[in-house]
Amino acid sequence: MKPTLLVLAAGMGSRYGGLKQMDELGPNGESIIDYSIYDAIDAGFGKVVFVIRRSFADAFKERFESKLAGKIETVYVYQELDDLPEGFTVPEGREKPWGTGHAMLMAKDVIKEPFGIINADDYYGKEAYKQVYEFLTTSTDPNEYAMVGYPLEKTLSEHGTVSRGLCEVDENDNLIKIVERTKIGWEGDKIYYYEEDGKTEVAGDVPCSMNFWAFKPEFFPLLEQEFIEFLKEKGNELKSEYYFNVAVDNLINKGIVTTKVLRTKSQWFGVTYKEDKPKVQAKFKELHDKGIYPPKLW
Repeated sequence: MKPTLLVLAAGMGSRYGGLKQMDELGPNGESIIDYSIYDAIDAGFGKVVFVIRRSFADAFKERFESKLAGKIETVYVYQELDDLPEGFTVPEGREKPWGTGHAMLMAKDVIKEPFGIINADDYYGKEAYKQVYEFLTTSTDPNEYAMVGYPLEKTLSEHGTVSRGLCEVDENDNLIKIVERTKIGWEGDKIYYYEEDGKTEVAGDVPCSMNFWAFKPEFFPLLEQEFIEFLKEKGNELKSEYYFNVAVDNLINKGIVTTKVLRTKSQWFGVTYKEDKPKVQAKFKELHDKGIYPPKLW
């Protein structure tokens, strides 16, 4: 059974100011998603599941359905604010989505095989897909996961702070701990993460999560139980978010799961801010010029 790729595409890109999932960045108007699916097909994935919002479903399908038809199976699931476990309701005044862990749970009924998960607006590099495919097709332990680890210094924006999951690993590259830092950025030639009471310098070679992970379907019930615990604790906060990598961190601490950090040579890049766009367009043109991608993807 070929692994599946789960694409988180429901976020609206608040810092970016628009629907960046469909922004044209390649030389022929390709979006980052186009490259992600192309690389996934090339690596051997057999199905792609998109998590989107119903409000832009028609436009999204129109953009991708025709070009992917016959190349890979496509499935769509929808993340809506009120899709919560039994007994929970959306607190009055909440408008913000519940985060990546909640988005991931939307796919629990359509994924029964090992799967990778990515953000729709991040470019991960061809080698990373091959590494994840190899892990998913060789790892037999249902509670062993993997994460593609990118050096922090290669993932920052020149135009503002970003959110990153910073990883601590053991001598065998097993994940010990992951800490979500919501404001990380350059200050001169140094990197800091910022909190209300100050800032802390962090090394540039620390592996960080860019939300490219590999899971087994047995993860879904564990993720849902962690979500229930999250809702009990923080469900009434109007801006709380449930991150799936925080759930994994909790499960590692409980001794229930293990996670390999797959160090990659792939180049990550993404568009967090509109000002990042020209640089990303130039990188895609370079990849085509070097022959890493054909003149036209589809």
